[in-house]
Amino acid sequence: MEALHSFAREVIFLTKVALRPYALLPRQYDERKVLASTIDPWGRALWLICPDVRFPYRWAGRGVPAPVNLPFDALVVISDRGEVRERTLHGVAVAPDAFDALPGGGFVLSSNGGPNVPSGQIFGPDGRSRRRFPLGTHLKHLVADRRAGFWTGYADEGIYSGDRVSAGGLVRWDNRGNHAGALRPPEPYHHVAEVSTINVSDSTVHAMYWPGAPLVETGPSGRLRIRVLPVSDPFGLAIHGDRLLLLGGDERGIDTAARVDSVHHLRLTDDGAAVTGRQGLVFPNGDPVRRYARPVCRGPHVFLRTLRTLRQWWVLTVP
Repeated sequence: MEALHSFAREVIFLTKVALRPYALLPRQYDERKVLASTIDPWGRALWLICPDVRFPYRWAGRGVPAPVNLPFDALVVISDRGEVRERTLHGVAVAPDAFDALPGGGFVLSSNGGPNVPSGQIFGPDGRSRRRFPLGTHLKHLVADRRAGFWTGYADEGIYSGDRVSAGGLVRWDNRGNHAGALRPPEPYHHVAEVSTINVSDSTVHAMYWPGAPLVETGPSGRLRIRVLPVSDPFGLAIHGDRLLLLGGDERGIDTAARVDSVHHLRLTDDGAAVTGRQGLVFPNGDPVRRYARPVCRGPHVFLRTLRTLRQWWVLTVP
């Protein structure tokens, strides 16, 4: 058994899959002033830039920017398959650390805040603020869809904080910032302690949460489909038909829990999935991917950036 265990680990180390470059912030923009960046529902790379920033602390080797004054006018740089455009958001009243583009042409921004603090802000297609509203505490995921609105997922500190929004674990919102539903899985999967990762494609969301290894599929109708997987607590997931890719995670019987560069390939069944392959994640030059920021997951793609820069986006795709 020990020999089999060692062989399984060796497969992970010997087989590699490389990230591909996806988008790069043009050099004319100051990377140090980027407050947040994402890949939106249409595959466009977005960067949110503040004209006047301070650097209250350092993280992962870089100074983390924050607005000097609130409110401020933010510049959104949009890279769409090499074509670069700009949008201005007028009167940003939060210190954003996450944002996304909404169906209809608007944007949603989020910042850290306590219970009932208006940490979210919606902007219309004209770049004017539409509303501010509580977006919960300890938000981990903010991902918009193409049709209905956006989804938020929370860490355990938020779910158990007493905040009514965060207590939903995985929450759906319309594109005006109205609460439109929360994850309510049936027993025995009803305990949602933390949302590990979410993948949004059109208006369908796949999410994994802790404890255990349930993969839940849902959408605006609220109907749920739950499968139990042999890998728990991944950092990212991509899905295409019955093929599933998980980035990181803990596979039962194999010591991959601490390996953020492990990639698991799975084939979905009616009520679960089977692991079909394991690889290690590397950059195009072969260097291992040891650290990265929280991924953005959309359909068959996992989009990654490193902790040291918000300039470069990479992509990993279900083969």
